This record gives sequence, structure tokens and C-alpha cells, in this order.
Amino acid sequence: MADPVLPEPQTDWALFLDFDGTLVEIAERPDHVVVPAQLHRLLGALTGALGGAVAIVSGRHLDGLDELLGSTLPALAGLHGLERRTHDGRIHRPADRRDQLDGLREALQAFAHEHPGARVEDKGNALALHYRSDPTLERPARALVEHHCESLGESFRMQSGKQVLEVRPAGHDKGTVIEAFMAEPPFLGRTPVCLGDDVTDEDAFAAVNRLGGHAIRVGTDRPTAAGYELASVNEAYQWLTRLARQLQPQPLA
Repeated sequence: MADPVLPEPQTDWALFLDFDGTLVEIAERPDHVVVPAQLHRLLGALTGALGGAVAIVSGRHLDGLDELLGSTLPALAGLHGLERRTHDGRIHRPADRRDQLDGLREALQAFAHEHPGARVEDKGNALALHYRSDPTLERPARALVEHHCESLGESFRMQSGKQVLEVRPAGHDKGTVIEAFMAEPPFLGRTPVCLGDDVTDEDAFAAVNRLGGHAIRVGTDRPTAAGYELASVNEAYQWLTRLARQLQPQPLA
């Protein structure tokens, strides 16, 4: 069971933050998300307090994160670890494998056309089928995706999330990308701390636990590998605000 008492803040932390459902409320559509202006200031304060050792680790594209966050953070991981930008601006992306997803893409688009409550998100090397508008679609959506995953073989994996199913290349997840960040400055030698809310964050929690850090789950709706919990996005924001003030006492104006 996760501990409601959070760890005492330390200046040697490296902070890894999920985005949707952790820093901002999940929207009906990813492009409808609202990013509060104060979040930019908070992330800037945390980055300054931790010597730059702060990264967003999200299911979104790097480009999409930049559109939402501007130049607030140099270090980002997108598509659940499939792509990464280091603190010094180097970008790591796998080879283009979109053509291998053509059959699945067509099947998902046909499913979404038949079911208005479903929506396909094409992420290039990954495809996501959202059914947040109609949760009753979970069973047929899962059956469809699992069927096509069998033909893709072991080089791709299906990942479940909150009213979403995603197919992406295997071998990359939020845990592997955190390990990659932790091998480089300014994260190297620090204690990793990770906040996330979804099943996709469990890989990150497991990696952080292996590295001797602190995993904090946002939400209380399921079992988790995280050792700590915050009940909501609002609680996560308040805790991060207190963290910034404790590590570098100054107004978050």
C-alpha cells in the first residue's frame, strides 16, 4: 500500500513528471487540455532548484509537449519513452516504422468511423485508440487491437491506459527512458523521484524503485508499485509548489 506521507525534499533529487493526469487534468481530447500559466513558473522554479534535473516523461509527442510548455524544460521524453530530448538538446528517435502499422491504422480508423465515441491518435511510430467518450467500447476496442498486435509480432507491444489502448515498438517505456536520463548530467548521481497517474507510469515507478528513488502515484484507483500517493492533480501541484519553495525559497510570482 502506498504511503500518504511523502518523502522529505532533498536538493539531490532528479524529478521525472508525467503530464496528463499528473500536472494537468485529463481532457476529453488531448488537444483540449488546459495548461495553467502558473505551471510554467512552477516547472521553471523546480528546474532552478534542482540544477536542471527535471524532465517531463509523457505519452505525447515531443513537439506536442513543446507546444504546450514552450521552452520551460529542455529535457523531455515523449511517446512513453520512444523519443527523448536530453538536457543539452540532443534528440533520440527510433527509425521510422509507420509503414508496419498500416494495417492496424486502417482497422482503427474503420472502428472509429463505426463508433463515434472512439478516436484514433496517429503518433507516427505509435497508434492510440481513445474511447473516453464511450467507455462501453473497451471490450471491442481491446479485441480489435489485440488481434492486430498478434500479426505485428514481438517487435510491437500494446499498452493500456485510461480509456486508451496504444500500440508502439517494444523495448521502450517510461522506465528505460528514465534510466537513460539518469546516466547523463544533470541527472547523473541524483536520487530519482517520479510522479505519474496511469498504468503506463508503472514502468517508471519500477525503474525508480530499482534506482533507489521515490515513486509517487497521483490517484488512488488501483494497485501500484509506487511507494507514495497523492490523491489528485491538485494535490500533486500543491506538493510540487511546496517542494519548490522548500528547496529554493522564493516567491512563485
